[in-house]
Amino acid sequence: MRALAHPLRMRMLSMLTGTAMSAAEVARELGITHANASYHLRQLLAAGQIEVAEEVGIRGGRARRYRYDLSRGHEQLENTPWDRATRRATYAVLAEELRRRTAFAAGPPARQSLTDAELWIDAETWSELCDRLTDLMADLHRAAVAPGTAGAVRTSTTAAMFVLSDP
Repeated sequence: MRALAHPLRMRMLSMLTGTAMSAAEVARELGITHANASYHLRQLLAAGQIEVAEEVGIRGGRARRYRYDLSRGHEQLENTPWDRATRRATYAVLAEELRRRTAFAAGPPARQSLTDAELWIDAETWSELCDRLTDLMADLHRAAVAPGTAGAVRTSTTAAMFVLSDP
């Protein structure tokens, strides 16, 4: 999970949900160097967060195109023990990514959703709600298309649900 605790890697996973992309394509989209994109893609690949979708010929060479497989990501997430430091680092990156994205917030408020709550909920209801949110996020990932696709709307979604310990 520590492989995810980096802002560029979180953005890469988002982009690679909608389409397979090469390091050069990722670099152009994120405004970073090809070397930097390649490094972070290799880290995600080594951590099992992305897969090689295809290898294509480019100017006499070969380029790998990578893709994020949501089902594989969920499986890995469920089977990974979360220590306190990893959890905090991951959520800190998510919080920073949310701050970055708000600079681009647009559109009418009616087409937005926001919730923040610290609640006590019975265990069965909690489990059902977690499953519903997981399904909703899977639907969102399945609907993703390549960055810049005509007619597509660039959106931001961040969701985190977790059980709290007593203070």
